[in-house]
Amino acid sequence: MLTHIVIWKYRAEIDQQVREDHVAMLRNLANLINELESLAVGFDVLNLPRSFHTGLVAVFRDRAGLEAYTVHPEHIKVAEFGSMISEQVASVDFIS
Repeated sequence: MLTHIVIWKYRAEIDQQVREDHVAMLRNLANLINELESLAVGFDVLNLPRSFHTGLVAVFRDRAGLEAYTVHPEHIKVAEFGSMISEQVASVDFIS
């Protein structure tokens, strides 16, 4: 299995409704992209100085599944939106 983790730190001026829209768009990817084995998305609850605002954990059967997800038009749309509203985005991918 291949685990894909992404975290977003939103720009300060991005209001809560836009943040919620982003999370809803991310969650909807599970309904649109067959290669996703599992998907969890949520807001940070600790609000530590080091915290990012939102996190995503997606699991794929293999690298081919992640690659199909990466180029899927719905993923591209959500990724571009997330980049537009964030000051920082980070990711890590690993085999488990």
